[in-house]
Amino acid sequence: MKKLFLYLAVLLFLGSCGNSGNGELIGVQGRDAFFQPDPFGMVFIPLGSYTMGSGDQDVPYSQVYQPKTVSLAAFYMDETEITNNEYRQFVYWVRDSLARLLLGDLFPEDYLIEEDYWGEPIDPPYLAWDVDIDWEGEEEKEVLDELFLPEHERFYRRKELDTRKLNFEYYWIDLKAAAAKEFSDGNAEAGSLANRPQGLRDRSVYIRKEVINVYPDTLAWIHDYTYSFNEPMTDKYFWHPAYDHYPVVGVNWKQAQAFCIWRSRLLDSYLKAGEETTVNDFRLPTESEWEWAARGGLELSPYPWGGPYIRNTEGCFLGNYKPNRGDYVDDGGLQSVIVAHYAPNDFGLYDMAGNVAEWTSDAFDESAYNFTWDMNMHYQYNAKDSDPPVLKRKVLRGGSWKDFGYYMQVSSRTYEYQDTAKCYIGFRCVQTYLGRMRDDNPANASNVYN
Repeated sequence: MKKLFLYLAVLLFLGSCGNSGNGELIGVQGRDAFFQPDPFGMVFIPLGSYTMGSGDQDVPYSQVYQPKTVSLAAFYMDETEITNNEYRQFVYWVRDSLARLLLGDLFPEDYLIEEDYWGEPIDPPYLAWDVDIDWEGEEEKEVLDELFLPEHERFYRRKELDTRKLNFEYYWIDLKAAAAKEFSDGNAEAGSLANRPQGLRDRSVYIRKEVINVYPDTLAWIHDYTYSFNEPMTDKYFWHPAYDHYPVVGVNWKQAQAFCIWRSRLLDSYLKAGEETTVNDFRLPTESEWEWAARGGLELSPYPWGGPYIRNTEGCFLGNYKPNRGDYVDDGGLQSVIVAHYAPNDFGLYDMAGNVAEWTSDAFDESAYNFTWDMNMHYQYNAKDSDPPVLKRKVLRGGSWKDFGYYMQVSSRTYEYQDTAKCYIGFRCVQTYLGRMRDDNPANASNVYN
């Protein structure tokens, strides 16, 4: 009997060592396999290397894009610019979150989640998104009246949402500040990480808070072109169903950034609720990513569809811009047109030239091509509201319906200020691909080891 107990004890001991690797280095076991699916509405852009910058004559002789070989990691990019209807989902989300916060004070059991799964209190509580808002209830209407225009501001007594209150609050980590090599407090030691000690003491010094009003500047159609009748576009472009699938405009760079943060959190919340592994965040493309994607794998072509012409063999225009010295309608549209109206490039991306210009995440500097790295090239500066305008410049790419043919070229670049909205500027999102290579063979269900 003693031998039997001794035998069982040895088995139990050996079994307890099953995950130890028998003393060998085997890594942490039991980790979930990860597969990154193609995000909805996005296409995969492979890693690659290309010559970034002007491949043709520098028409304005601006010398702001000297040719440079750049290498990039793989990423996903939206097939089209973000549309009015897609951006409206963001606006509605902010509206509904504010409504739930107000109603949570009156009906906390309906609109707030104050305890977690184990009954522990949540402070502050979560919003109950699975409960529909009762906009017509007597008590609810009285509380929600705060979100609408006051009576003295209403036109013909119409009860309309006060868009000035649609503020989106979010936080982000300033990794550039955390990693920066700076000289401070008289420390002149070359290469010293002068700001690193404060982060080791309290990492919250690198957490930034932003509060952004998310409603597009619909008046951009008027203030961009004073001596032009654009009142119908101001009244209808963002809200009317006829324009649902047109690119959103009147969105400044900071609002586009906020949209990317919101879109990331929206997907992240859904995946966590299903106990799935979260994926990488959405963001604005870097300038080098945008040009690589616009080229569609065509190394020396001036346009997304190739070149050297803006018309096809039948004489039809290949993008929405300002042709023939102001004949706006010759390309099929007076102003912006529905997304994906023209053929995509070889990566499957639509409207990389024309329709609306697009924000990138890069700050604009005339010499950026000279001092940025040639791998994943990116020039970032997080301008403060108090900074001079020259530091608030962000790179625009792609040209728009109001631009002439030069700005349709994949290498053309210009800028606008980050707090400025225009009726010809939109954006699209990207998501970093997590891995070195991608295997499109459906037999391989995971890219864990890529």
